[in-house]
Amino acid sequence: MPSPSDTSGTSNTAGTATPGTGPRSGRRHRVREEALAEILRTGRRLLVEEGPGAVTLRAIAREMGMTAPGLYRYHAGHRELVQALAASLYEELAAALAAARDRHRGAGPGPQLRAVCRELRRWALAHPKEFGLLFAKPVSDADTAPGTAAHDSGWRFGGVVLDLMVRLWQDGGVRPAAGLDPVWAAQLEEVREHLSGEPVPLEAIYVFVACWARLYGTVAVEVFGHLDFALTDPEPLFEQCLDDILTTLGSPPP
Repeated sequence: MPSPSDTSGTSNTAGTATPGTGPRSGRRHRVREEALAEILRTGRRLLVEEGPGAVTLRAIAREMGMTAPGLYRYHAGHRELVQALAASLYEELAAALAAARDRHRGAGPGPQLRAVCRELRRWALAHPKEFGLLFAKPVSDADTAPGTAAHDSGWRFGGVVLDLMVRLWQDGGVRPAAGLDPVWAAQLEEVREHLSGEPVPLEAIYVFVACWARLYGTVAVEVFGHLDFALTDPEPLFEQCLDDILTTLGSPPP
């Protein structure tokens, strides 16, 4: 039997890790994940404190005490960086909306959607710069076109709202738009592709999109200060808009 120091001719599978899967690889993975998380935290802080134009690889590297080329080990360029930041914000917002929905789990889709819409407004007012990056898109690299890193995260956020609208349609509350112009069909098909379960008619999806547009517009004009000329407290306007949207979706206020 060989001594502990003599391993010639033996297979020491217990003490030798497969390349890329051992403790050292695990540590490298953790270090990389921690660096990516710090990059996102730094990018978000720059966004909030200085605006979207400040979110650059060079600025983040400077804040983290790195060289700009060093940061390219984590993100290939500005577009990839902004996409990662947008994706993380969409995930945060989706989680907040899902939590609001789940707090009213037994109330039905109408009250759940009301809670979700209120949470959207609350999050947007608490994070106006982040809301602007996602929905005003002050930099083109924040887009959510298919193939971008933020695309799936954006649909996870949208899915929280859309799934509740579909449930209201299933309950028979949504009155589909009559005489829908065929030009809408191709545009609305992409939305339908993201829905699971029984096919939803495009006329109903048109109602969903119209309701979303009104909800987004009401939140956005408040977040960006475009109601300051008329209202010191826009919340009653928001609540009235929410009542109208839910009435359109077949769930009027009690």
